[in-house]
Amino acid sequence: MAKKILLLAGDFTEDYETMVPFQTLLAVGYEVDAVCPGKKAGDAVRTAIHDFEGEQTYSEKRGHNFTLNADFDGIKREDYTGLLIPGGRAPEYLRLNKDVLEIVKYFFAGNKPVAAVCHGPQILVAADVVKGRSMTAYPAVGPEITAAGGNYVEVPADQAYTDGNLVTSPAWPGHPAWLSQFFRVLGARIEL
Repeated sequence: MAKKILLLAGDFTEDYETMVPFQTLLAVGYEVDAVCPGKKAGDAVRTAIHDFEGEQTYSEKRGHNFTLNADFDGIKREDYTGLLIPGGRAPEYLRLNKDVLEIVKYFFAGNKPVAAVCHGPQILVAADVVKGRSMTAYPAVGPEITAAGGNYVEVPADQAYTDGNLVTSPAWPGHPAWLSQFFRVLGARIEL
């Protein structure tokens, strides 16, 4: 039986931070259920592309439509090996959903692997699971992590940081490091 990953998405999730890990996990043999509260398999979420073009913060452009492949209301959290939380705009409102927060709490209570990138840690803050944990995020999220009792670790955008079962990265340029560290926490063996 394939190991399953739960991917929490929402409208204006960051395009690369959603599609790249989704496709990468599938390519190495994981089953990935991409869900969004209030949506069903076959529905789509719109994505946003965040880019770093020399301004003081990222730019934002309309991305692709990303088709969900599972029903949020039908998931059984105990069926999943790990949890993946992309960034973008979606975490701003997904963190207001009590069911999303309960899913996150479940993964942390069971010490299951969790990967969050960019603004994804906003959901972790809202779920009250960052106290005493070290993690990175998009720098603008750092003060939220600190205020919630976490230790914000500043790393370059192309890097990632692991603390136990939690793997975080500041943004999509960190995908190689972030996904590599997530595979290690998952216990994956990828042989070439």
